[in-house]
Amino acid sequence: MDIAGIRKDYKLEALDETGVAKNAIEQFSQWWEEAVKSNIEEVNAMVLATASKEGVPTSRIVLLKGFDANGFIFFTNYNSRKGLQMAENNHVSLLFFWKELERQVNIIGTVQKTDTKTSDNYFFSRPVGSRIGAWSSPQSTIIDSREVLEQNEQQYKQQFGETVPRPPHWGGYIVKPKSIEFWQGRSNRLHDRLLYSLQQGNSWTIERLAP
Repeated sequence: MDIAGIRKDYKLEALDETGVAKNAIEQFSQWWEEAVKSNIEEVNAMVLATASKEGVPTSRIVLLKGFDANGFIFFTNYNSRKGLQMAENNHVSLLFFWKELERQVNIIGTVQKTDTKTSDNYFFSRPVGSRIGAWSSPQSTIIDSREVLEQNEQQYKQQFGETVPRPPHWGGYIVKPKSIEFWQGRSNRLHDRLLYSLQQGNSWTIERLAP
């Protein structure tokens, strides 16, 4: 396969300063609704990039579980690699790629844990198997084999039954955006990129970036 020859010309939409919301969260909400209506599989999948205090980056896919004017929420193991990195360096980025709409959204901001109520409400909405899984996996640590996970799963099933409490090492995070870039694919790689930057007073500036 000629990897260098793989390419696609983007022609679906345009992105213009005169046609967008003045508030970045409102603009995200508009794009989000369009993405949901497009029946994109796992529309809430996003790349979370974190870095250690030394600046060594890692990234992985996590799932958006809510957003509002305050930020973007996801849930994970606090003791995972991402959790430990976020504890020592709270600067993160989120990236959505909705290829069906030829769109990307890149969010840069700071992260903090959600309150206990938010973590509890989401945890207890999960299927029992997923709740058991949160206890069973010592996420990001080295294990001898898959049998470790399976044994842990059986142990916690017997211990908790159907009443599974939220582990103290598991809960939510909220990313508070400093900037949000909206990217719309255009023909001949002359893509549209609009960058929203948060200002004092919670207003946003909008600037066009060269592709």
